[in-house]
Amino acid sequence: MWLFGRKGLREGARPALSRGGAGVALGEWPRSYGAQVREAYAGNAIAQRAVKLVAESVAGAPVVASVPDMMALLAARSGGQVLLEAVAAQLLLHGNAYVQVLRGAGEGAEGQVGALYALRPERVSVEVDAGGWPTAYRYAVGERRVRLDAEGPRPDVIHIRSFNPIDDHYGMGCLGAAAGAVAVHNAAGKWNKALLDNAARPSGALVYDPGDGAALSAEQFERLKAEMEAGFAGATNAGRPMLLEGGLKWQALSLSPADMDFVGLKAAAAREIALAFGVPPMLLGLPGDATYANYREANRALWRLTVLPLAGTILTALAQGLGGWFEGAALSVDLDHVPALAEDRERLWRSVSGADFLSVEEKRQMLGVGA
Repeated sequence: MWLFGRKGLREGARPALSRGGAGVALGEWPRSYGAQVREAYAGNAIAQRAVKLVAESVAGAPVVASVPDMMALLAARSGGQVLLEAVAAQLLLHGNAYVQVLRGAGEGAEGQVGALYALRPERVSVEVDAGGWPTAYRYAVGERRVRLDAEGPRPDVIHIRSFNPIDDHYGMGCLGAAAGAVAVHNAAGKWNKALLDNAARPSGALVYDPGDGAALSAEQFERLKAEMEAGFAGATNAGRPMLLEGGLKWQALSLSPADMDFVGLKAAAAREIALAFGVPPMLLGLPGDATYANYREANRALWRLTVLPLAGTILTALAQGLGGWFEGAALSVDLDHVPALAEDRERLWRSVSGADFLSVEEKRQMLGVGA
């Protein structure tokens, strides 16, 4: 079984975009990926929780395998992390996941799979042949470069990628779509923090009204500014009385209703972030969202629309990549053991069982339980 589907294809049968010759332009992941992860994942609670919710759900899905040894590979930790969770998070954030197939150790172990390891996707680049087909992957860590073979029935790397309409070799993650909402949400949080540091209001203005027409000197202005920042700015100085002298008077200011709309703007940005990662806002505790009737319905939508499609993509690619080691390799989610889908499966079993016009084999096939 060939990972990229090249076996048995004639040159003319390949997709047109892959016949461009040696000059095929390769897409690059934006160099700001690390900055986007720090901004959107490490620095934003909504995006981080959305990614963790989906990735942990994929890792916790009940998986069935045609070969028992494949289950052991999935259950093992990849560099201290759960393999399926790491792969799912990488697909959401980067759009690409690269799973290295490590050979077993010991005598006669060259033909066995020892472990599966999820590589850092931003460190991997695709190497193509003259026809534009991937032949190898280069993994870079500092000054070290490792070439990993992608050809043959037993490749060194299994490349799993999301759909990208503008690139033949690299997938497209959700960070780009969520970047604008993340920037708005983070900026609104900083605004709120600054507002709290200044007694939760835009404070006011000191108006100088000299009786003799003399203006403040530059030295007097700087001294007054420094005294105001040291003695009255910050949350610890909120409500502190002020002593004015020399023609100074205090003019209080307030926010208009339009200026206060940043609270609604932050909530809208949070919902947009959740939408980008395919998570119903209700599951993230966002107020004012009534799209789903209850939490159970929202959880069912998460599994149906996000978790199961992502898990299916990952498991199908892993089974295809491991087909050279395990004959008839197949991986899938056992829908009958997903708690969020228990009611749906119960209705399906009830309706199929009551269909008298179907044979027993047809019923079993519809339920996916085999012959």
